[in-house]
Amino acid sequence: MTIKKRINVIRKRIMQSLTKNIGKSQSGSNHNKDVEIKRILISRPNHRLGNLLLLTPLVQEVMNTFPNSKIDLFVKGGVTPIIYKNYENIDRFIQLPKKPFSNLGKYIKGWFQLKFRKYDLAINANPSSSSGRLSILFTSSTYKFFGDSDDELQTKYSDYQHDAKKNIYNLRKFLTELGYPENTSKIPYLKIKLDKAEIETGKENLYKIVQNNKKTICLFTNATGAKCYSEEWWNAFYDKLKSAFPDYNIIELLPVENISKLNFKIPNFYSTDIREMGGFLANTAVFIAADNGVMHLSSSVNTPTIGLFSVTDANAYGPYNDKSFSINTNETDLDKVINLIKTSLE
Repeated sequence: MTIKKRINVIRKRIMQSLTKNIGKSQSGSNHNKDVEIKRILISRPNHRLGNLLLLTPLVQEVMNTFPNSKIDLFVKGGVTPIIYKNYENIDRFIQLPKKPFSNLGKYIKGWFQLKFRKYDLAINANPSSSSGRLSILFTSSTYKFFGDSDDELQTKYSDYQHDAKKNIYNLRKFLTELGYPENTSKIPYLKIKLDKAEIETGKENLYKIVQNNKKTICLFTNATGAKCYSEEWWNAFYDKLKSAFPDYNIIELLPVENISKLNFKIPNFYSTDIREMGGFLANTAVFIAADNGVMHLSSSVNTPTIGLFSVTDANAYGPYNDKSFSINTNETDLDKVINLIKTSLE
């Protein structure tokens, strides 16, 4: 770990320690039945693609619960407006710069924008986020939800630990305490909401590469840090995949760094446009990748997604829709991985 990363880890630990007791969600006797929740703030001051895609179920939950509401998103970096392009309830994005100390003026301005509007409900999307807790405390809102973990809910729901689901379960309980009916519907999936033109463009981009109508298996061989599998692992996996699925195209989606653990030996697609990548993935039969943001992008377009996990917790970050699942490669050899993929494709 570099000195810069060590400093960042220490900084986060200190901030979490200082802010963990900040705020208490307001509910119960504080509820004013004359207050209609129309103006909502959702805070997730993070710039990573995966984290912002994992926020999409919560945004959908809020839209479904309050269909006439206007939602502001307090975030970091510039990717959020791209992800939420077709979310009709989003009113504005309050964007902190990705590198605060290089853009101190914009950073301070972003925080002060929270004070310029009165909200009916302010939601912290990640209780472990120091900035998220502070933003809800700083905001002028009738009701404030900080999203702290709930032991009762953890016992009740087997998937409570998932990063995209925990706060939805917590929010549902909070709203019942405000007097709203209990919501027992299925938790929303990740969703980027592609339009028809984007999906059709993805189909055209895929056909340019494969030049046939066979189904396509798409690989993404990159990931950050220890989550990334070696060239030896990917080459061994590809050889088994090619042998097991001779009637499928096998291609690689390249990361923004334009690198490949397979050394570019198979057909590939490169784009830096998130929505173009999403449209491309929406036309594939299955997507296989280690735990990373593009894995969640695939899940968000409802493509069957297989997440490879070796160091991070699949219970918290695994892809989920009706056709997706995670594999702990520390406990599963390559032959078993291939068998699981066969089951998925069938």
